[in-house]
Amino acid sequence: MKKLFRLLRYDWPLHFVLLLTNWLPDNVVFIRLRGRIASPFFKKCGKNLGIGRHVTFYQPSSIEIGDYVYIAYGCWFQGSGNLKIGDQVLFGPYVVITTSNHTRKEGSWRFGMPVEKEITVEKGAWIGSHCTILAGSIIRSGSVIGANTVVAGEVKANSLFAGVMGSIKKQYEE
Repeated sequence: MKKLFRLLRYDWPLHFVLLLTNWLPDNVVFIRLRGRIASPFFKKCGKNLGIGRHVTFYQPSSIEIGDYVYIAYGCWFQGSGNLKIGDQVLFGPYVVITTSNHTRKEGSWRFGMPVEKEITVEKGAWIGSHCTILAGSIIRSGSVIGANTVVAGEVKANSLFAGVMGSIKKQYEE
């Protein structure tokens, strides 16, 4: 029943609002309009939220947004494990934020139970385009996350955090 209430009160109306406003161009007037119309569907939302086109929110009832936040074109936010965004935060295009992660069950990632962890983005942070922020991450105030960066952990205040270095960390048994 609680899940149905969440879907009817927050998720579906927000998806519908964003779908209807996606045909409006991304200029100051319509970015602010989209933010104003969407703001009642979040757990908490400050003033002057700006939302670009083709932004997706999953479980907005678990997302808190501060004042003067801008979310650019094509961002994808999943809030099941709680997402807290401070004041004056900028998100570049195509940022992905996921507050949950998969686990393995019987050798497969498909049916493992999700693990949910809160993500916090503090005041004045700037997240560059195509960044991915993983469950449990904390981005401290005034930080800049460079384009295409994966964040998995804590980023210190007033720092530039950038780069992706992929390598084998663990070998799984078959």
